[in-house]
Amino acid sequence: MIRSMTAFAAREAGSPLGTLACEMRSVNHRFLELSLRLPEELRAFEPSIRDAVAARLTRGKVELSIRTRGAAVAPELALDEAMIARLGAAARIVAREFPALGVDLVRVLEYPGVLRRADVDAAALGEAVAGLVDATLGDFVAARAREGAKLAAAMGERLDRIERVVAQVRGWLPEIRTAARTRLESRLADLGQPLEPGRLEQELVLQLSKLDVDEELDRLAAHVAEARRVLARPEPAGRRLDFLLQEFNREANTLGSKSVDQRTTNAAVELKVLIEQVREQVQNLE
Repeated sequence: MIRSMTAFAAREAGSPLGTLACEMRSVNHRFLELSLRLPEELRAFEPSIRDAVAARLTRGKVELSIRTRGAAVAPELALDEAMIARLGAAARIVAREFPALGVDLVRVLEYPGVLRRADVDAAALGEAVAGLVDATLGDFVAARAREGAKLAAAMGERLDRIERVVAQVRGWLPEIRTAARTRLESRLADLGQPLEPGRLEQELVLQLSKLDVDEELDRLAAHVAEARRVLARPEPAGRRLDFLLQEFNREANTLGSKSVDQRTTNAAVELKVLIEQVREQVQNLE
């Protein structure tokens, strides 16, 4: 399934810490780059969150944040008297050197470890975090898929137009070859010199071989078919399509370089425009 790399999703769920709010957003990136913002109480779950994201996503610069809000029951707080004693001893040593310094009670309470929350059920909290992340990831992947469907439709329309241009050029080839033969005969006639037997045919074969674009048209048609096949596959397709478009460009450039007719020159330009439009869409794909 084609999926975009840009998306947003948000979910909330209850937990032993109160309500957890999870948000995910992403933009284009060549690889998967995950940025996590978690409260201190959830830091222990960071590895499992990263594994969950990596199992569902392959590309994109992803931001995932979880916030706690409004615990249903205010947590019980306790003072760590041993920590306070150590801080007091350190403060007395500092006070001897800096007697003018005062002690700010609020700053003391904010010192890590002075205030302790009542123990939280780690297993229940882990289940709540895992469930919330999984649900948010589900919404996020679905949003990517919806955007990817729109991108796939836009690319499919461009592929149809590429196919029509290729068909047009095929239809012009007999006329272009006849015109090339006529021009060559006219130029040789202007020389006013008798030709060796078979010389006209040799020159004609040489000229037509330089103008031959059948292989380029065949490869363009094959690339269109391959692009459609890749778009229909279930796995991420961004990198494969990006490589395939390089091959599209190579054939369009060769078609333009071999052109001796304004129609095929214009067709080569149109092909390059369409290929670039597809490439712009592919840059958004996972």
